[in-house]
Amino acid sequence: MNHKVKTWILAALAFILIFLFLFTGLTGSWEYILTRRALKVSAIVVTGAAIAFSTIVFQTITQNRILTPSILGLDSLYLLINTVIIFLFGSKTLTTTDRNVQFLLIVLIMVFFAFLLFKLLFRRNDQNIYFLLLIGFIIGTFFESFSTFMQVLIDPNEFQIVQDRMFASFNNINTDVLVLAVILLVLVSLYFFRYMKYLDVLSLGRDTAINLGVDFDYVVKRLLIVVAILISIATALVGPITFLGLLVANLTYEFLKTYKHHYLIIGSILISVIALVGGQLLVERVFTFSTTLSVIINFLGGIYFIYLLLKENKSW
Repeated sequence: MNHKVKTWILAALAFILIFLFLFTGLTGSWEYILTRRALKVSAIVVTGAAIAFSTIVFQTITQNRILTPSILGLDSLYLLINTVIIFLFGSKTLTTTDRNVQFLLIVLIMVFFAFLLFKLLFRRNDQNIYFLLLIGFIIGTFFESFSTFMQVLIDPNEFQIVQDRMFASFNNINTDVLVLAVILLVLVSLYFFRYMKYLDVLSLGRDTAINLGVDFDYVVKRLLIVVAILISIATALVGPITFLGLLVANLTYEFLKTYKHHYLIIGSILISVIALVGGQLLVERVFTFSTTLSVIINFLGGIYFIYLLLKENKSW
């Protein structure tokens, strides 16, 4: 079975799960329920697409299938932004401020941070991608520690609001925010198409890519900005899902077994949609909202991460 057939199988499975999610257990006003479920599915698809898309690109750049864009510290920055707002202005600010403004502000801050980080670290030509990852990890740890410090100081009722922001949620999605997220995702994807042709070459390594005529540093800088914007969109829309990218990217590599990135990106998006829609079905129909989707994804992703580490250890 070649990768084209496998991709169509993933598409069919994703469509079936979306159909089940939309039409299973319909009672009362169909129009109201279907509208709510359609918005939720749309948020799931946008989030899954952004995370899977960015992870495949990021792992190709770093030549590492264990790393994910969260190592850049953007998830920690998202939590810090919300904690600072509540610490300084109170939780009422988040409830009274227009959600479109909140979404754009958070995305702009996260993208600006990423751009500033890349700009400072790539000023010298001898800096490599691993130095960037190290600095991103350190800054992310600092953001997380500073957020924890402020959370200890704020009122317990305010902390409950912060805690809600720590986990991704696909409930109560604002339609206007979703529209903005889709527009940004489309614009970033259109920009990315200029550099997609380089991914297959970049997967061969820095030296090989340069020998084949690729301006490695120039292309990597642009792709990192694309990754930062995609992660910012997904995180600002629903919150951080740490292990989703790791899970779906590695499942895509194992299932499709191809080096062609246009299939890997499409396949990872479909697997991400399958995981999220299937997980949300379990949360709503089986667990009856007793847990959240992000907890399930992070639990399974953490186990898979440990498996990957043990698999890479040849002495195991």
